[in-house]
Amino acid sequence: MKDIEFGKKLYELRTQNNLTQRYVAYELEVTDKAVSKWEMGKSKPDIDKLKLLSTLYNVSLDELLEVTREKDVNISKIVLTGGPCAGKTTALNWINNYFSQRGYAVLFVPETATELIINGVSPTSCSKVYDFQQYNLRLQKIKEQIFEDAAKTMNNSKVLIVCDRGVLDSKAYVKDVEFKRLLKEYGTTETKERDSYDAVFHLVSAAKGKEEAYTLANNAARTEGIEDARKLDDKIINAWTGHPHFRVIDNSTDFEQKLERLLKEIASFLGEPEPYEIERKFLIKYPNVKELENMPNCTKVDITQTYLKSDDETERRVRARGIDGDYLYYLTEKRKVSNIKRVEVERKLTQNEYLKLLMDADNDLHTIRKTRYCLTENNQYFEIDLYPEWKNQAIMEIELSSEDDEIKPPKCIEVIKDVTEEEEYKNYEMAKKMPKEKRLSK
Repeated sequence: MKDIEFGKKLYELRTQNNLTQRYVAYELEVTDKAVSKWEMGKSKPDIDKLKLLSTLYNVSLDELLEVTREKDVNISKIVLTGGPCAGKTTALNWINNYFSQRGYAVLFVPETATELIINGVSPTSCSKVYDFQQYNLRLQKIKEQIFEDAAKTMNNSKVLIVCDRGVLDSKAYVKDVEFKRLLKEYGTTETKERDSYDAVFHLVSAAKGKEEAYTLANNAARTEGIEDARKLDDKIINAWTGHPHFRVIDNSTDFEQKLERLLKEIASFLGEPEPYEIERKFLIKYPNVKELENMPNCTKVDITQTYLKSDDETERRVRARGIDGDYLYYLTEKRKVSNIKRVEVERKLTQNEYLKLLMDADNDLHTIRKTRYCLTENNQYFEIDLYPEWKNQAIMEIELSSEDDEIKPPKCIEVIKDVTEEEEYKNYEMAKKMPKEKRLSK
């Protein structure tokens, strides 16, 4: 088991016994920071301390040691999506070769819609497109669960599940109200389905920028002409906009370089060699909220962010992320490498795990609440954060694959200045004391 999982177990045992880190540190004659590092997975106690912990937590030493003997399987589930004739088939082969060589067991969930269509179940053979999408959703969910269950049984320590399209792709083929009804009938929500995947990578259709390469010949289920392919590509991008880790791979290079960029994005997400986050941050004038909410390529989410006690080297926080009471929860740990580059590790939490971690909140820092608008434009993914304390300005962020990437701000956004290296605009600094809004120059 990874150190972070062992740390999670230590945290659970301590909280189950209603003990504080300070009390445990006192009983074991160590510092608070030592206990914190154990629970964060940064280090492990030696055998003598483990014996004391087993007594303190009312478990046998064998039970405690058994935690460290559990099979360590790190499973990541991503979506590879895109418009018609985007190169997904070739990309899947590249992903398999690249990550298999790096020690991953790579599993592929085949494209469900294509499977149905080539075997006689299509939008035209069904009485309604809605019926076809119902069958598509049901089969997609069953397949994903089977692959996830299989991944847990594997001997490999790293498993990558690649879904050839995901649940949210269906949103591009039906009206919004129909898609909501479809999910409601299945007993789920758009937030849960979208964010159930760890990351989403969209390959732009050749119909947008590489028209000479567009063809219907290599996919029996494809029927779209170039103009329809462009519209469908936009709809699929819009459907996935709002995911915490969404990347669009365009046709600005030749096809081989396009796939190399895709592999680089996936590798960066997986933390190969380390999970770097390259981010730029801008102070912007307060946007027209109604305009943003009416844009099909923009999705609103609410975020509540609470910082946890940690050492000086690492920033730890928990987040509730969602809309209208439908939330998912995350634990994030960040370590600064440079002013715009950080090592970031994030994992999903259950609601109970989230509530337990809130007990370790750093009371010297305020909880950050903000409304985020996720906007996909110019094949770039922007996050616009509106804080309730600010009335005339906001923050816009973008994650990059390279520090040299060119940024093309959305037309509806007026940038005041780049604040990437200004500490006062970082959420952690804001949590110390929400800064008063600066008067904007006219």
